[in-house]
Amino acid sequence: MDDLPFPMPDRPRRNRRSAAMRALVRETRLHPSDFVWPVFVVEGEGERQPVEAMPGVERYSIDVLVEEARAAFDLGIPAVALFPALTDDLKDPLATESTRPDGLLQRAVRRLKLALPEMLVITDVAMDPYSSDGHDGLLRDGQILNDETLPILAAMAVAQAEAGADMVAPSDMMDGRVGYLRDALDDAGHEQVGILSYAVKYASALYGPFRRALDSAPRGGDKKTYQMDPANRAEAMREVDADVREGADMVMVKPALAYLDVIADVRQAVDLPVAAYHVSGEYAMVKAAAEKGWLDADAVMAECLLSIKRAGATVIFTYAAREVAATLS
Repeated sequence: MDDLPFPMPDRPRRNRRSAAMRALVRETRLHPSDFVWPVFVVEGEGERQPVEAMPGVERYSIDVLVEEARAAFDLGIPAVALFPALTDDLKDPLATESTRPDGLLQRAVRRLKLALPEMLVITDVAMDPYSSDGHDGLLRDGQILNDETLPILAAMAVAQAEAGADMVAPSDMMDGRVGYLRDALDDAGHEQVGILSYAVKYASALYGPFRRALDSAPRGGDKKTYQMDPANRAEAMREVDADVREGADMVMVKPALAYLDVIADVRQAVDLPVAAYHVSGEYAMVKAAAEKGWLDADAVMAECLLSIKRAGATVIFTYAAREVAATLS
């Protein structure tokens, strides 16, 4: 110390000198119970359809979905989020397929809850997987009609609840939809079904691989009149406040990595659980770079998810849920 040009009473490296010490003082920890695993569902039996733009991700028929969900549950992952991939002949402007009791999503929910009653099943509420227009709301004369969309979303949510969904997750970004869905679910006797609101969903360029997986891209125009402008941060609080007042049980920020500041803001603003969606583009970039040999996919993916949790997320939707959970185990 006498040889140093300045005193050094503080040596933070003492707390980093060994793996045991680093583990003892670690501030943020990932656990499989933090994760929701998003899964694409298709018709058929024994179907495993690779998603080209998302290495390691497949679309599953319902029978395979049950097997894969059981494997995820055994790793400690408590929940799946289901997204149906439908053929064009089942799509129309009113998303009528979304409410059929024997529709693909409803059948998937029932099979999952029968096989794995303790696993949480979260279902997406938006028109785009079922709409021939590819939009989250009702399209008429080039405009997305907000109030006219709400009854369609409500009927969809009730159908999912009746199939056994534990939570419905409106991702449409229509104004007032959380309160409208809460009333519809309660009126139908589904007071215990939760609402996980995509409260802060940005009009991001990172959704491309997801839309290719579901063939759900808009057939015309874009989603900028209802999804949020990526330039806006304060506006997120207005969206969150509205959804909390309308009865949301959880609120989500989507995407995650590009919006860690917003996740932190939301965490400070609300007492509800905060979810973040590590979206398809964020996942695919890591996988693509790993295929080039440029980085270690497992290490980078875990670091990405850790940063999302450190920012304040209590729930993380990620396509890497199973591989990261296996690493953590």
